[in-house]
Amino acid sequence: MAEPAAETARSAGGRRARGAGGGAARRAARSAVSLETARYIERNIPDLEVLNAEALAIIEENAETVLAEIGVNFVDNPAALERWRAAGAEVTGERVRIPRGLARQLCATAPGSFTQHARNPARNVEIGGRNLVLAPVYGPPFVRDANGGRRYATMEDVRNFVRLGYMSRWLHHSGGTVCEPTDIAVNKRHLDMLQAHMVLSDKPFMGSVTDPTRAADSVEMAKLLFGSDFVDTNTVMTSLINVNSPLTFDSVMMGALEVYAQANQACIISPFIVGGAMAPTTVAGTLTQVLAEVLAGVAYSQLVRPGAPVIMGAFVTSIDMNSGAPTFGTPEAALITYGTGQLARRLGLPYRSGGAFCGSKLPDAQAAYETANSLNMALLAGVNFMLHSCGWLEGGLVASFEKFVMDADQLGALHQLAKGVDMSENGQAMDAIREVGPGGHYLGCAHTQANFKDAFWRSDLLDYKPFETWEDEGARDTQALATARVAKMLADYQQPALDPAVQEAIQDYIDRRKASEADAFG
Repeated sequence: MAEPAAETARSAGGRRARGAGGGAARRAARSAVSLETARYIERNIPDLEVLNAEALAIIEENAETVLAEIGVNFVDNPAALERWRAAGAEVTGERVRIPRGLARQLCATAPGSFTQHARNPARNVEIGGRNLVLAPVYGPPFVRDANGGRRYATMEDVRNFVRLGYMSRWLHHSGGTVCEPTDIAVNKRHLDMLQAHMVLSDKPFMGSVTDPTRAADSVEMAKLLFGSDFVDTNTVMTSLINVNSPLTFDSVMMGALEVYAQANQACIISPFIVGGAMAPTTVAGTLTQVLAEVLAGVAYSQLVRPGAPVIMGAFVTSIDMNSGAPTFGTPEAALITYGTGQLARRLGLPYRSGGAFCGSKLPDAQAAYETANSLNMALLAGVNFMLHSCGWLEGGLVASFEKFVMDADQLGALHQLAKGVDMSENGQAMDAIREVGPGGHYLGCAHTQANFKDAFWRSDLLDYKPFETWEDEGARDTQALATARVAKMLADYQQPALDPAVQEAIQDYIDRRKASEADAFG
């Protein structure tokens, strides 16, 4: 059928008709509904290293000094104190001083990489090594869109973000608390959020960490989705455990870590660093504290269960010393992120950091500058798991629908950059250079015709039309284009199939758990 149609086009209008028809076909192909998800990034470019061997040795020695002489607090957690005491640490009250070398020795049992399984096996991700897995924004209590402005998040907002994440080609992971649904009781909202990730998407997801009982609910619901035997022997959740920096591990986060480690589910041990407030103002000082906190946290996970999968994390921002507000995309944060990557690789641990960070109130030029700096920094730092890779606004207080799709579009550029330089025979393009010769052009040569569809990364969002066309279409700025894209993606969303019996079992578990306790909004 295709060949006669092409012949008709040729006879009707020659080369111009062929070009118009080809352009229409390409536009139709680009606008067709696609549920394709790109494979997680496998870097073919080098990591950017900012610390030499002497600097790394000094930071590692200083971190050991912090653990041995200053120590870390494990607050309101007698079981943790007893584990540390049995391992050979000095425990005084809630302060744990860890002898030099002990934490590093314990960390050695943590795997250097692991598979997180999705309910669709084609969407499993490998976390560690040269890989980069991208996950969306996490935790904001507010949402923003062009139509409704800034408002408290609801459960329907969570569901829509999960739908957008499922439809986004460049996102490998569904995330967790993409926004905090304030219309559902604090003690029950985790059940609905988990259900959204399990039912509305088939990408990997995160468990709840806001209470050990909620972590236990996450494990039980995962067993309903994947099967108990499968969960017992495989990692199906990666969850965020923040250190209460400086040098404090609270019982809520550690209680959730204990649940997940015992169940062989992965945890991100992530110091929460606001330079000048929760860590020193200097890069080397902050790196020392980050390493000390990670060593203690990862080592504790291995005391709970040797071999439990874990990720070395670092959430890093500096501070505006005039206002006290966090700042993003700054040189100091970049240096800390690069340096932490080097420390993680020396420990042999997967690394979490970076994101689409910005302090702007709107998805504007400030947001774009800061986000671009942060995303590229994370790619070059060797990050393996990037939370907050799309949708972050206003210092993490807001999950923006427009910025979600703007950022998700730009993640495609990271995929392309990470491929590095193609040095195959096709990549060298000597046939093209010979064919065109001096003074010619490459648009019609055989090499261009064979490669043009995939030669360059193309944005699905940004506008490159001529001025007249852009003006005729409403002179839309990027936010307006993003608003339209959000609407189209949600309209095109198709829920992935799930066994009705599994879906019913998940709903039954939620109903029983909600009925077992009163609502709590505090």
